[in-house]
Amino acid sequence: MAISLRYGSYFYGDCQVGTERKERGVGSVEVLGGKNEFKGRQIVVKNQSSSDGWNPKDHSHCSIHASICLPRAMKWWEKSIVPNMTEITSSDHLVESLATAGDKLVIVDFYSPGCGGCKALHPKICQLAESNPDAIFLKVNYEEHKSMCHGLRIHVLPFFRLYRGAHGRVCSFSCTNATVKKLKDAMAKHGTERCSLGPAKGLEKEELLVLAPNRGARFNRPPALSSI
Repeated sequence: MAISLRYGSYFYGDCQVGTERKERGVGSVEVLGGKNEFKGRQIVVKNQSSSDGWNPKDHSHCSIHASICLPRAMKWWEKSIVPNMTEITSSDHLVESLATAGDKLVIVDFYSPGCGGCKALHPKICQLAESNPDAIFLKVNYEEHKSMCHGLRIHVLPFFRLYRGAHGRVCSFSCTNATVKKLKDAMAKHGTERCSLGPAKGLEKEELLVLAPNRGARFNRPPALSSI
């Protein structure tokens, strides 16, 4: 006999038995300790004899197996993500993403999982990304990249940096759910069609020098920008 627990439902053989008791021919199984979820609780399985005298204890070859599978709940910063939003995984990733953005407007969103203002603002950021498919949104988790954020002098959250082609960083500021118009206005101002002469500038040379020793990274700038 086998018991399989999946997504909070309990099964005995091929028959679902729920969280109480279900008779099935030769015996019954009682499963205790579940309320449609399992988070470290002990699951107690009791074997009981049936009216015809059958008892699983009398059968040494009979085994009971229990397993449980639960879907991982999405974190708030993972919800409503659209294709032009990217989670930054390292300093290298940030530098490369800025360097390969071409003439597109890039919005770097610095946030923290424990920041209430960041959480409240997240849905509007996703809406802005969806309504501006030509813009690139890069998300930087402060808790996972503290060294990089310190090197970039990010000391308040949520915080935004906007980059555009050869102009590099065009503005930076902090805003909340109540002042999100500041971000909308900045995107409208710097997101207009323009022609940038030269490759995307990305981070300043001083910032690259600060980040490289902190993360053991070696960043390469295009030759045309090496003297900037």
